[in-house]
Amino acid sequence: MKLVALSTLFSVTYGVNLELNRMTVNVNGIPFVGRSDRNNGVTARVALSPGVTPNPAGTLSVAGGGSVLATFLQLEPYYSGRDLFYLTALEPMTDSQKLYYCACIRSNRYRYSYGRQANKTLKELLIPALDDVPQWVDGGLGRVVSDFSARLQGIGGES
Repeated sequence: MKLVALSTLFSVTYGVNLELNRMTVNVNGIPFVGRSDRNNGVTARVALSPGVTPNPAGTLSVAGGGSVLATFLQLEPYYSGRDLFYLTALEPMTDSQKLYYCACIRSNRYRYSYGRQANKTLKELLIPALDDVPQWVDGGLGRVVSDFSARLQGIGGES
């Protein structure tokens, strides 16, 4: 498997660096992604702030500190807190491929134990080249849905 620097597949951008305690919580607002490793990194939903452009949808959020390398695919525009980066694919990628890269990035968490942060080294992190993404990645979700549907049909047919 060929490994390449993360920066060869993604542009690495520091997020908008907002503080949740200064935001207006709004359950119908946009996601506020922090350095949490739970709930897709979303710690709240907040109102839009005039003059503050959210991070773009379809990007990967990566915690540089806190829960280091907690990485998630964000499907809608979002605000981000401190030490959060977003990755934009340099070549077209499917959501399944992006999710695969979330797992690849996250698997390097052990490198950042004892309080080390990924702020300076994130771009050099080694991940599989796009050509080396396993074939099952793009077909995997379809198979899971088909298998689940078949099981549900089997359950319904037995009653």
